[in-house]
Amino acid sequence: MKITAIELYHVSVPLKETFWPTWIPGYPQTHNRFTLIKIVTDEGIEGYSAGSAMGKERAGLGDLLGGYLMGADPTDINRVQNLLKQAGFLGWRNFWIEPACWDILGKAKGKPVYELLGGKARSVPVYLSTGEMHPPEQRVQELLAMVERGFKTAKLRVKNTELKDDIRHIETIRKGVGDKIVLGVDANQGWLVSIVDRVPAWNLERATAFAAACFDNGIEWLEEPLDSRDYDGNAALKKVSRVKIAGAELNYGWDEIKIMFEKDCFHMYQPDATFAGGIAQVHQVMEMCRRKDRLFTPHTWTNGIGFYINWNMVLSDPQNQLPLEYPLEEPSWIPEFREGIIDPIMPDKDGMLHPFTKPGLGFEIRKDWLKRYGKRFFKLNETRQKIKVIREKGFKAALDLKKRKESHGG
Repeated sequence: MKITAIELYHVSVPLKETFWPTWIPGYPQTHNRFTLIKIVTDEGIEGYSAGSAMGKERAGLGDLLGGYLMGADPTDINRVQNLLKQAGFLGWRNFWIEPACWDILGKAKGKPVYELLGGKARSVPVYLSTGEMHPPEQRVQELLAMVERGFKTAKLRVKNTELKDDIRHIETIRKGVGDKIVLGVDANQGWLVSIVDRVPAWNLERATAFAAACFDNGIEWLEEPLDSRDYDGNAALKKVSRVKIAGAELNYGWDEIKIMFEKDCFHMYQPDATFAGGIAQVHQVMEMCRRKDRLFTPHTWTNGIGFYINWNMVLSDPQNQLPLEYPLEEPSWIPEFREGIIDPIMPDKDGMLHPFTKPGLGFEIRKDWLKRYGKRFFKLNETRQKIKVIREKGFKAALDLKKRKESHGG
C-alpha cells in the first residue's frame, strides 16, 4: 500500500459564545480552529487526523509534507514516524498527522485502532474538564448541576496572580461541593502562555505549597504545576507531594517523556497523541507506565477528532479504569462546536462513554459540515507531484530524484 494523495483543510467552527481558556489568560476564543489532513492510498482507503491551530499558520505545510509522505506506505508506522520526525526538523512538529495512518491501517484490517493495540470495546467513565476559571461560588453551583447529570469527577483550573487566591479558590469549591464529586486541578504551568495577560510562572516553592493545599482540600491530582521541561523540579515536587502530580500532555514524544520516567517526574502521565509523538509513541508511554506502576490518562482538549484519537489510547488498555478527560465549558465549549465536523460525543446519564466499533479511529467526517466550516488549501496527487518536481527542479533532476528514491525502496 502507498500514499497517492494528500489534502489539507483549514477548519474554523464559530462558537456561539466566547470562550476564555485559562491556558491563554485574557484571550477571547471565538472559533474552534484546526488543520485537517486527509490521506488517500492506492487502494482507495482514506485516513484522517487533525491538529489544533490558532489560524492558518500551517498554510505552507503541504509543500513540506509532499516530498516526505507521497509514495510512502501508511501502514509502516515506524517509517511514517521517522519521516514525520525528519519533516519536523524543517518546520512544525507534525506527529498529529500520524494517527491518519492508523486510521488507514484500521480500515484496511476492518478493526478499530484500539483493537490493533490490544484493546477491546468497553464503556469508560469520563471526567468533566472545565476550561475557564469562574468565581468559586459560581463554580460550586455549576459542579453540583453536573453531578446531577452523572459526572462523578471534575477538573478545575487555577490562574490567579497570588498563591493565596488560588488556594482560596479550591478551598471554597471543596467546601461548597463537599464529597459529592472527585476533584482534580490543572495549573497550566507546563507551557505557560502570556500573550495577553501576564501571569507569573510558578517555582518549586509555590508549586509545593499549592500541592499541600490540594491535599488538605481532598484534591485527587494536580496537573502541570511547573514547566513541562523542568524535569528536576517536577521530580523534586513529586517526591514530597501527598497529592498526585500529573503532566507530559504536550511534551515532544518519547524523546522527552523517557527523561521524565528516568527522573520519576510524575505519578500520572497524560500525553496527548496529537501532540506527544502520535499513537505509536504514546503507546510506548503507556507500556512504560505499566512497567513503572504509574498512571496513564491522556489530555484530550483539542477537537472531536483529537478526542477520538486519545479515546482509542484508553480503550487499548483494558486494565485502565481511570476516567477519560471530557472537555466541556458551557455555554461556549460544547460538543456541537468542540467536535465541529463529526457527530457530537456524548456520555450517558451516568457519566459513561459507550464504545465505538467502526474500523479505524472510529469517527466519520460529516462532508456537509466540512464544506461549511472547512477550506481546502492543499491537494497533491502523484501527477501533481511529478509536475511540481519537474517545474521546480527541471526534468533531468526530477528523473534523477525518481531513480534515487526507487533505488532505495521509496
